[in-house]
Amino acid sequence: MMNEIQDERYHIVEEAIYDAFFLLLKEKDFDKITVSDVIKRAGIVRSTFYNHYENIPALIVAIEDKTIHDIFSLMESFHPQNDGDMCKSYFLSICEYTMTNLFLANLLKSPRGGTFFEKTITMFHHYVSKVTQDNTPSSQNKEQFSYMVACTIGSTIGVLHKWTAENFQVPAEVVADILTQAFISGMLPFMS
Repeated sequence: MMNEIQDERYHIVEEAIYDAFFLLLKEKDFDKITVSDVIKRAGIVRSTFYNHYENIPALIVAIEDKTIHDIFSLMESFHPQNDGDMCKSYFLSICEYTMTNLFLANLLKSPRGGTFFEKTITMFHHYVSKVTQDNTPSSQNKEQFSYMVACTIGSTIGVLHKWTAENFQVPAEVVADILTQAFISGMLPFMS
């Protein structure tokens, strides 16, 4: 019972730190956010912050990992088929997540997302390889398939980058339609 209470407290403090960081992102660039900023906004003491994270870069890595986990949780419920509504539903979920995750939105519209995008792209490649293992084309087409996966990932990130850089002026449904059309006409034929 005592461990459950401690685990819950740890989780609550961690969420307070994340929330404080996300609120601060509305006010300043993430490379300008300090531990003092976070603890004031989260309503915690400095030692509590350091019980969770060594410094702001460690917090950013944790937020990157959580963001990647969240994206892949969305993907786990998606099973590509020739179903435009299912694809659109998935891409709409990604768009809505991007709009609500200020960290991701800031990375998408800035040149600083190198490490995050490298980890994400690598995980996407592993995920797509696993999901399409049974549907992977013949050995002569595997290289072409691999490039199509890279193309799909790059175009998705490119569209989200443009959309966030323009401060979400286009409705999420329109962006989801664009991503769905690109997936259905580009990647899906290689998965059949």
